[in-house]
Amino acid sequence: MASNNHQEVSIWRKTNVANAVIFVLLLICAILTLFPLYWMIVTSFREPSIVIELPPKLLPWPLTLKNFQRILRTNNGVIFNWLYNSVIMAAGVTLGNVFFGTLAGYTLAKGEFPGKKLVFWIVVSVMMVPGQLTIVPLYILVTNLGWLDTHWALIIPHLVTPYGIFLMKQFLQTLPDELLDAARIDGCGELAIYLRIILPLAKPGMAVLGIFTFMGNWNSFLWPLVVTTSNAMRTLQPGLATLQALQSQTNYGLLMAGASFAAIPMFIVFFAFQKYFVQGITVGALKG
Repeated sequence: MASNNHQEVSIWRKTNVANAVIFVLLLICAILTLFPLYWMIVTSFREPSIVIELPPKLLPWPLTLKNFQRILRTNNGVIFNWLYNSVIMAAGVTLGNVFFGTLAGYTLAKGEFPGKKLVFWIVVSVMMVPGQLTIVPLYILVTNLGWLDTHWALIIPHLVTPYGIFLMKQFLQTLPDELLDAARIDGCGELAIYLRIILPLAKPGMAVLGIFTFMGNWNSFLWPLVVTTSNAMRTLQPGLATLQALQSQTNYGLLMAGASFAAIPMFIVFFAFQKYFVQGITVGALKG
């Protein structure tokens, strides 16, 4: 009896030590991951003269809002135009990808038609094409349509992506066919099945696609830079890049303030859909 108790205590101690080691390792990884974000925010609240001092200080003291005030006043508040353009582009592209991606994904996952596998592999093949290769033909197309320096040029070319179709197809494939068959027996048409059954059940996958699409387009730099010619039509990322060109020397406090300002919407979107995001990335992890 005493021997069994001793073994249980020994196992309990080893388990606690292992858990403690894992916790410390995860804590170190979390700190290393979050430190660049912390440093960006800290630098944005510092005086320009303090930013470049060595050794650097981890605490932002004294605090100042000069960097944010300077950004908001640059070119009569043009940053609000950049913010508006970024919201329009990111929201429009996200809504389009979620809607069309879900529609096409449902068709490929549950539909039956000739050439279904061929269409799917075409979508997969297009995913392998680097986005940089399509910039020139897309630019020529946008120019011929007269969309240059407009919101149409920012939104329409990326309204549907093969990644969105592939992601939603793989997600919707996990839904049981019996559920759809039961709906058809009850008299539901394909449109009713899509609206009443597929869309409610696809919320986790749609949230994952929406978050990835929004963040990708919010941080997009090259395409908005190519298709916008006026300062008022720029989005946040290329617009903030011009702030450095306006300075005689690099003002890191100003740049970090702009980066912090641009990161706020991404945090809002992620935390607003965090529940669905976690559900979406864990679907299919457990079976049974």
